[in-house]
Amino acid sequence: MNRSERPVLVVIAHGSRDPRHAATVHALVERVRDLRPGLRVETGFLDFNIPSVQGVLESLAAEGVRDVVALPLLLTRAFHAKSDIPAVLREAPSRLRIRQAEVLGPSPLLTAALERRLYEAGLAPADKSRTGVVLASAGSTDPEAIAVIAEIAREWRHTGWCAVRPAFASASLPRTEDAVRELRALGCERVAVAPYVLAPGFLPDRIARGAAGADVLGDVLGPAPEVARVLLDRYDGARTPSLSAIGA
Repeated sequence: MNRSERPVLVVIAHGSRDPRHAATVHALVERVRDLRPGLRVETGFLDFNIPSVQGVLESLAAEGVRDVVALPLLLTRAFHAKSDIPAVLREAPSRLRIRQAEVLGPSPLLTAALERRLYEAGLAPADKSRTGVVLASAGSTDPEAIAVIAEIAREWRHTGWCAVRPAFASASLPRTEDAVRELRALGCERVAVAPYVLAPGFLPDRIARGAAGADVLGDVLGPAPEVARVLLDRYDGARTPSLSAIGA
């Protein structure tokens, strides 16, 4: 299939007043382009940054683009994926056929990216069995999203860590600092905090402050190669004929 026949991938990011957020999103999108040079990838933001999702979709329609895969740059299926993004897509130009891809998580590739960030921060693979990990996410009021984070922590524990505990920067408990203390009390020799977030911003900064008592703090997932591969996996999955299109 040549480039003109492929649906355009529109990555939908939340947006932030923090300029590091958009810069990280763009770096991730560039890595996706590098992995699949023939694929057209555009980025739209729900809030704070430009271009807006609506603006991107209108520009594509004006160019004559017909098929789009809209990919939520989200780690869990919470309010934005279930409500905000479908509402925006319903307002898209009627000439566009839009398929909404699944959110990024959970995925073994994301777990691999978390470990990559911890090792880049100074943790050694030999430390794994004596290290407790805090899986620190932004948090959500959506019970499904919270349950997914807890399940990721349970499964990750079975890969050789001393222990893994979920924590949340907002909306839910425990906080990062509480999980760090719990792992110390369990007797883990070392404690590492793995931010399960895609880009810097207010809540990731809160996670970092909560990690003050830990030995290692990983970076955000950002443009890790594993994350870029997940984006392409979700794009490919959304192109299958079994998925219904949004719009005409």
